Amino acid sequence: MSYVLELETVTRLALEAGALLLRHRAAGLTVEHKTSADDPVTAADREASALIVAGLRSAFPADGLLSEEEVDSPERLNHGRVWIIDPIDGTREFTTGSPDFCVSIGLAVRGEAVLGVVYAPATDELFSGAVGEGVQKNGVAVTQARPAAFRLSVSDTEHGRELHRHDIPGMFPSGSIALKLARMAAGEADVTFSMSPRSEWDICAGDALLRSAGGELRRRDGRPIVYNSPRPSLEQGIIGGTPAALAWLEGELLARKLPTAHLGLTPQDPAWAVLSEADQEALAGHSGVCVRYAGSDLLALLVVDPQTRAVQRAEGDAFHLERLTRDVVRAGLDRG
Repeated sequence: MSYVLELETVTRLALEAGALLLRHRAAGLTVEHKTSADDPVTAADREASALIVAGLRSAFPADGLLSEEEVDSPERLNHGRVWIIDPIDGTREFTTGSPDFCVSIGLAVRGEAVLGVVYAPATDELFSGAVGEGVQKNGVAVTQARPAAFRLSVSDTEHGRELHRHDIPGMFPSGSIALKLARMAAGEADVTFSMSPRSEWDICAGDALLRSAGGELRRRDGRPIVYNSPRPSLEQGIIGGTPAALAWLEGELLARKLPTAHLGLTPQDPAWAVLSEADQEALAGHSGVCVRYAGSDLLALLVVDPQTRAVQRAEGDAFHLERLTRDVVRAGLDRG
């Protein structure tokens, strides 16, 4: 299937939104916070979202919409095609003067990311592509070349707090995950992963670009990512890259037992096995079970009441419990 019209429309909207963001930053920003200092939002986020949503509704009225900065509606679940939008991926970088932020617009069809446009306005870099049609950067088709050593793009937050303690070769930290994935699709990095959960709007466009370049993005437990889910926040970290780099990184993470979180754990999830038999029996059917684990080792456990969001249990290593608590708070599962 050709996505010529979709790419033309979304490219225009991403460029317009990017110009809006630069005007806001030049004029000065008022920064608010959603859940913590790590989760900022500005008027620019909301205005860019409104611009993109209005443009997509006008061009593709039969499609569903999901944007980080808009009130979610279950109506989108009735659509096979859904646009998934992050008007600013990397808001913290946007507010601090870093160029490492972008506009991210992806299209998911029947749960799969098929089209993506990622625009970094501070550096005027435009990544676009669709599955089966390849990837372009600033209008020029990109090609993949095998590097002498794999380049591992990681979260600057996770690197500063934890990853710097580990000796995985090739690590370089940056902000926006959408921009990480776009650069991988353009052959400028090879592989990435996260320990903390991500949301659909963070990764849909970048996932489509990576798939268009022959790469893959999946959950840390190996299962596929399905878009347009009733709850658009993934419960766990992600891993992705070109096939050879992805296989290499999975070996490195396994050898070092680098952890990931899993929020809202159920007996159907592979990570359920890290719980003791007693906890498996006691917590079956509880929707607020959250863990941080590495391989078969349970590092931290939080059990949150799904109605009151009060913490019922908090156990484990202090460092990992703090990391898990942060993930739970950002996901809106905890009253704090």
